[in-house]
Amino acid sequence: MGLRGPVPAAAVGIGMIAGILIGKALHHRELEAVHLRLTRLEQTAHTQRHTNLTSQQRLHWEMLSKAIDDPELAEVLDLYETSVSPKQRRQFLFANAQYTNLLLYYRIGNISREEFFKHVRGFLQNPTVRDYWYATRQQRASLADTDEAELGLMVDDLLRQLEDADTEEWWVVGEPPTDE
Repeated sequence: MGLRGPVPAAAVGIGMIAGILIGKALHHRELEAVHLRLTRLEQTAHTQRHTNLTSQQRLHWEMLSKAIDDPELAEVLDLYETSVSPKQRRQFLFANAQYTNLLLYYRIGNISREEFFKHVRGFLQNPTVRDYWYATRQQRASLADTDEAELGLMVDDLLRQLEDADTEEWWVVGEPPTDE
């Protein structure tokens, strides 16, 4: 049975509201789909960044290994502030590999900033590592506005605190940063 006469205003209002609600529901679905696609893209980019960092770390280690094994190649990497013996150069290259590995762990999220700090605090107990850190000061100074520069400054500060400490309990020296 068809409607006769004018359609009541309430029916028109209900129809308009229903249309608006359906439109909003469709729009909400589209927004959810876009959000899901963006999340997947971010995850892919994050995974790709980790893959790139890991590949770079592997290449870095391969080059350092060659330099550690071959004194002639090691001379190419000798950018230290003081002259070092071939033995020291190999030790410094290995210290660099250890520190770079720790830095990678932090960058890919395997350890927190606080854990990085605690590992470095132990790392700095070795006199050769301390010598390496001092010998590479100029190289770190060129790393402005990077996470590596920021972490390097944190290590510099920790090393000063360790040297000024009046305690043999090195594991309590310095205040670990809190993770944000």
